[in-house]
Amino acid sequence: MIEHRLLVTGGCGFVGTNFIRFILKRRPDWSVINLDSLTYCGNLENLADIQSDPRYTFYRGDIKDRKLVEHLLTLTDHIVHFAAESHVDRSIVDSRPFIETNVLGTHCLLEAVRSVGNVRFINVGTDEVYGSLALDEAGHKFSETSPIKPSSPYSASKAASDLLTLSYHHTYGLDALITRCSNNFGPYQFPEKVIPLFVTNLLEARKVPVYGDGRNVRDWIHVDDHCEAILAVLERGRPGEIYNIGGGNEQSNLDLARAILNIMEIQPDMIDQVPDRLGHDLRYAIDASKIETELGWAPSRSSWPSALERTVRWYIDNKAWWHQIKTTNFEHDRGERRTSGQTAEYFP
Repeated sequence: MIEHRLLVTGGCGFVGTNFIRFILKRRPDWSVINLDSLTYCGNLENLADIQSDPRYTFYRGDIKDRKLVEHLLTLTDHIVHFAAESHVDRSIVDSRPFIETNVLGTHCLLEAVRSVGNVRFINVGTDEVYGSLALDEAGHKFSETSPIKPSSPYSASKAASDLLTLSYHHTYGLDALITRCSNNFGPYQFPEKVIPLFVTNLLEARKVPVYGDGRNVRDWIHVDDHCEAILAVLERGRPGEIYNIGGGNEQSNLDLARAILNIMEIQPDMIDQVPDRLGHDLRYAIDASKIETELGWAPSRSSWPSALERTVRWYIDNKAWWHQIKTTNFEHDRGERRTSGQTAEYFP
């Protein structure tokens, strides 16, 4: 018997794919509706093996389609909103899709929730809304009360999404919450992102591009830890609250590249230090004490380097999954950048 009905937006993307799999495994009395427009980074094949599960239904559609969203909300109790344009470099090249999806799309969902009612809304956000920390402030981390100071069109659009969500809770009383997570890694991540990009480049005998001096630091969390945290927020979180989610695992980009080279037994001369990204944030670090204290969650799968090694192995073992994606999308992107004069590499 189905006890809870969940709507997931962007369920064919990296975190959405892993979350749907996580829910169907962990909660046998839940059903999941997946709404995804299948843009360049949404892959229906990610969930091909669960298509026959009677608890799972897929709808291809846009989160800005108010009529469709309202219909789906009448079939659900909760919505977890992953759907987003999420790549910083793409937002630097063209910010318009980020405003349309991340701001207008979130607004449409919130309006639909307000119209239908009785739906818990989780807006899945990012630590990038906080801006950048200094490299020499090792004890300083982002908390839920840290000011938001986004540095890129991407992070600014996600900050706007968060603020809209909070405003709908305070103004209209929506049962809405926000999560802000650090960098994820794991299977099914689109190969423009740093870990799959590095691994797949090396498998194709290409160098790995590291921005600037490579000292920029990110806090890494395994995607399954992130999924477990979202479930905790969904089931036990307080309306109107923000919950930071982090792995407590800070790595510089250069150290990350070296770790992957070491796992793959490849010489360090395959690192290519390229011109730095525009407005590149120096350091992200998450203080996750609130979710740990209030909801009893803590990461258990993000230990380094064993979790990284398992992830590298997944991409080595699943070349058929990423090869066509990378060839089709990256060659198209490179052609567009040559035509427009853009030279930025796609690398987070």
